[in-house]
Amino acid sequence: MNYLEFKEIRKKLNMKQADIAKSIGVGTRAVQYWEKGERKIPETTAYFVTNLLLKQQELNDDSASPVVFSDLKIMHVPLANQYAQAGYLSNFADEEYIESLPTIPFTDDIEHRGEYMCFEVKGDSMDNGSYESYLEGDIILCRNIRQDYWMSKLHYDKWDFVIVHKEKGILVKRIVNHDVEKGIITLHSLNEYYEDFEIHLKDVAKLFNIISTRRKNNRR
Repeated sequence: MNYLEFKEIRKKLNMKQADIAKSIGVGTRAVQYWEKGERKIPETTAYFVTNLLLKQQELNDDSASPVVFSDLKIMHVPLANQYAQAGYLSNFADEEYIESLPTIPFTDDIEHRGEYMCFEVKGDSMDNGSYESYLEGDIILCRNIRQDYWMSKLHYDKWDFVIVHKEKGILVKRIVNHDVEKGIITLHSLNEYYEDFEIHLKDVAKLFNIISTRRKNNRR
């Protein structure tokens, strides 16, 4: 997104520079730099303001009532990008470390209950060329599944998952079987070159549902 596109979206949203800066979680000066073309607009910011405009347009289509953005709830979700994932594996239970991670803003179209994390996809194991694919560099929004829920059959027919494995690292996979009695799950990659494999839940530190995906506009 270039500075002219950003400025045009802000005007369509009827927001002042200070308003949109507060929504994004940055200072007003950062917005001023972006709109002058003096600094590159982060991809996560471009995603956010584009989605915000789409949300406004959807609401306007459904109702003639004006959209009041001052009441819009913003949740800033920590991001473990590819460079931070090794640190996350070591510090996933450290609140201070989680708070030190960069964040991505999401609007109130997601539930605010529970623990959320964003991860950046690595590799091509979940890319089969279809709309279901997760491409390298995609940002995925995930909600933590509490460990007491692992004792019941996981809803793997509804969600894909991020598995934080104590040895194998951060895995983006589809679960195709859950043996509740043995505590074993079978992980599947969309890319046919990767074989299914089993892991025991005792070796899993965290388990997340994948809620949504953000992708660069110039990618499929």
